[in-house]
Amino acid sequence: MTRSVWLKADSSVGDWEARKRRITAGLEAGVDWVLVDEVDVDRVRDLGEVNVAAFSSGDVHVMDAEAADVDADATIVGKDGEGDGTVDLPNDFSGSADLSALRQDSATPQGGYVRIRGKEYEEFAEAVADESAFTIVIGDDWQIIPLENLIARVGEETELITGVQTAEDARTAYETLEIGADGVLLDSDDPDEIRRTVEVRDEMGRETLDMQWAEVTDVEQTGSADRVCIDTGNLMEHDEGMLVGSMARGLFFVHAETAESPYVASRPFRVNAGAVHAYVRTPDGGTKYLSELQSGDEVQVVDANGNTREAIVGRAKIEKRPMFRVQAETEGGDRIETLLQNAETIKIRTRDGRKAVTDLEAGDEILVYLEDAARHFGEAVEESIIEK
Repeated sequence: MTRSVWLKADSSVGDWEARKRRITAGLEAGVDWVLVDEVDVDRVRDLGEVNVAAFSSGDVHVMDAEAADVDADATIVGKDGEGDGTVDLPNDFSGSADLSALRQDSATPQGGYVRIRGKEYEEFAEAVADESAFTIVIGDDWQIIPLENLIARVGEETELITGVQTAEDARTAYETLEIGADGVLLDSDDPDEIRRTVEVRDEMGRETLDMQWAEVTDVEQTGSADRVCIDTGNLMEHDEGMLVGSMARGLFFVHAETAESPYVASRPFRVNAGAVHAYVRTPDGGTKYLSELQSGDEVQVVDANGNTREAIVGRAKIEKRPMFRVQAETEGGDRIETLLQNAETIKIRTRDGRKAVTDLEAGDEILVYLEDAARHFGEAVEESIIEK
């Protein structure tokens, strides 16, 4: 499931200068959506690139011409209406003004906004969800139970967004019932809280890999080959690197060049990944050939515990260099191998810690990631493929 962070920035949070500061902090942090009043849509567009949702203004029964001209990515009904309790909620939801607005044909995705003031509002939120691309629910006192009920009852036709005020609330919302809300609507002026909430979103969308040990069976010098350094736009930590290899079924953990060396300064943005034919794992669980990488592509960064994140390729640097062929055997007896540059700065993870590929020898146990499926154009496939 792809999670999202919406930032509340309508008139209820202050004047335009206050809203502008909040929106700017959101843009810098990387929120997915900004929720504003219709009058602010163009102002948000001027600040930066982000999805903009707008509360529908005026008569909730009819979208007037001015509202129709608003260039929002989604229109949200319910503010100053039945959804937030400004207008009494009808006993029979079928005649609801908010629902009538949602049922109108529109080229713009529609969403509903509901404050959960009691059980009847929870039921109303379910009715709104049946008509909406987005269903935003706000608890006056943030509570788990109404959210659990809605997660269990609302279908996949709508994205369920719940209001939060902190990153920890967001984490709870994403984890509720082990399914979680699709997104959160954050109401906070604190740039750090906004940034932390985005970080929680990113963590929730990442996979954790089951890393394994394999025994080195052979290390031999080969001739020169075209070697690829993956230089990213992100700094990597000391225990991070990438998964690369000649065979998609078994990828080697190669450390980023974070360590200082007598020969060269550390380059914590770089992984010296091997020859052009080799695979590198990507954040979607696929692979790419090293020769295919170019600026703007995403690659997967992994640490020794299998925690993953994304990094943006700044450049792929290809040069002819002398190489080692490293061969290893998995616990199941499968042989995997790859080509790595013959240089002291390339480090492999062993049971004893980081070790230069130039010091690697038969019998060392190294960290690898194993796949059951074969690969075709980077996608896992259930077929027999021989790699040797």
